[in-house]
Amino acid sequence: MRFLLCLSLLFCLTACDQAETPQEEPAEQKPPELILTSSDFDKLPEWGKDTFEGFAQSFARSCSRIMKRSSDEPFGVMGQDHKEVGTYGDWQAICKKFSHIKKPEQIKSFFEQSFTPYQVSANTEISGTFTGYYEASLYGSHTKSECYNIPLHKRPKDLVMVNLGEFREELKGTRIAGRVSTTGQLKPYETREKITKGDWPHTDAENILLWVDNAVDAFFVQIQGSGLVKMQDGRLLRIGYGGQNGHSYYAIGRELIKRGELTKENVSMQTIRSWLESNPNQANEIMNTNKSYVFFRTLDKEGPIGAEGTVLTPLRSLAIDRVLISYGTPLWLSTQTQNNISSEQPSDAPDIPALNRMMIAQDTGGAITGPVRGDVFWGHGKKAETMAGYMNAKGRYWVMLPKASQE
Repeated sequence: MRFLLCLSLLFCLTACDQAETPQEEPAEQKPPELILTSSDFDKLPEWGKDTFEGFAQSFARSCSRIMKRSSDEPFGVMGQDHKEVGTYGDWQAICKKFSHIKKPEQIKSFFEQSFTPYQVSANTEISGTFTGYYEASLYGSHTKSECYNIPLHKRPKDLVMVNLGEFREELKGTRIAGRVSTTGQLKPYETREKITKGDWPHTDAENILLWVDNAVDAFFVQIQGSGLVKMQDGRLLRIGYGGQNGHSYYAIGRELIKRGELTKENVSMQTIRSWLESNPNQANEIMNTNKSYVFFRTLDKEGPIGAEGTVLTPLRSLAIDRVLISYGTPLWLSTQTQNNISSEQPSDAPDIPALNRMMIAQDTGGAITGPVRGDVFWGHGKKAETMAGYMNAKGRYWVMLPKASQE
């Protein structure tokens, strides 16, 4: 699972003047509500131009999970509030029909016959932010050496991760983690700073998955949640999310903006990485402002695994707010072209093209919150890293819901 997955390193801070006279405490703002508005396929930007390359495989992976669920169970979190979402039985019927699709050109008519598109909005706001993520590249070894001296840790045996939604309905989608104390109480786990300094109980070699050669790479693979490691002997080893220490994700790009080191106009994964590498004496302090720490495991799959438990597909898998959008939901994503040519950006910053294509909700991330918010998986390699690192586009999306559930 990608815990950070995303680089919401782009959130900026708002300052306000201090009032000289006592003021009432502002009422806590309610988070925006997810609203679904019935729409038509001819209202989807560039509907009909998607080639659906790679989509069938991606949707089939979600269907393999869907087919294992109880047919009378509501289809995830949206099913609690929106009857249009239907049950797993409704979606299983969809998956069975989709299994007979043999050609990409049949997918368009299949959706028109089987689904109704619903535009997603946050209260009345239909536009939101869409960033990108990728599968990181690292160099590693199973043996510590002068070169390979940064550990990536396995999930510790004493880490307890709790899905609070299993205990209370109103806490669905909320998770915490910690360690059980000698008095039987769940206590917070160590922060990233303590773990990286070795100030925790698991400094032994048994708890180390492998060693890498770069502390900044080790930090960013935790944000991405998955990586492909070129080992010292030449082999490639895929690693993925194995657990998390329970502390909230904090975007270090926000910290660098706060300190005046970067601006909201030029902050990106690339400018953050460049700053960390150019300021090695301050890099650890900045990285440790993010208290979240991700543990890893090895994977024997053909790609990284998303939070749904399925292999991710480049430019088809979307990370969403799991509290609001159900895993396995097809979505039509429409983003604006992002022109990065400005005095604030490096000269080699790419333009990010508009995306109008079908995606599948297959992942989530600590920074992906709200009804109209997503993180596009770009895949592996230098191009994927570049596009994901700079992506910060405005966009909107429509969820596809089975017509059978609306009858």
